[in-house]
Amino acid sequence: MTRLASPFFAVLRRDLLLLGRGRADAVVSLLFFVLVACLFPLGVGADAAFLRALGPGVLWVAALLAALLSQHRLFAQDHADGTLEQLLLSPGAATLWVLAKITAHWIGTGLPLIAVAPVMGLLFDLGQCSRLTLSLSFALGTPVLALVGAIGAALSLGMRGGGVLQALLLLPWFVPVLIFGAGSVASCGTGQPPATPFLLLGGALLAALALAPPACVLALRFAIEE
Repeated sequence: MTRLASPFFAVLRRDLLLLGRGRADAVVSLLFFVLVACLFPLGVGADAAFLRALGPGVLWVAALLAALLSQHRLFAQDHADGTLEQLLLSPGAATLWVLAKITAHWIGTGLPLIAVAPVMGLLFDLGQCSRLTLSLSFALGTPVLALVGAIGAALSLGMRGGGVLQALLLLPWFVPVLIFGAGSVASCGTGQPPATPFLLLGGALLAALALAPPACVLALRFAIEE
């Protein structure tokens, strides 16, 4: 078990160190989310009921778009300097280090969104229950965005305009996460338990954990052989 886990922790540590040295992607994603959340109430007015109704959807759309900003560069640096080829040729399980890279990316871009989500919820006059539900839905949903986004990053690796292509490929797959995430907050706002949306988000997370790393490995091998 230790020998199997060592590639995961080695790549996770490396990517977290790189993330700490160059935090541009994480900062840009967080700033984009915060700016959208701050500007939307200014644009539509101060009607509290209207903001409460639109808040969950707006915050989830902002989180989705913020996640897309940096995902296309997930494997780009390793591909440019030859590290990706060495990782693919290494004796360890390729799915482990792919999962480690996705985890490091989520720590840099997903965790900050979870942390600031309750504060942004105040701008939309969301209650305490809705803000807590928003954070929990982000905790379940943003890893799915990172895992599915990694597949798009691998498929578009090395292509010109890869970020645009990735967005076109992934947006249809992100829609269910958007619906379940925003629906959980909306149901809490109406006094209904958000158990069903949470279960659906949890099921999507388990499916993404099982399917995304092997799919990324296949896509990366194809990109290297091209």
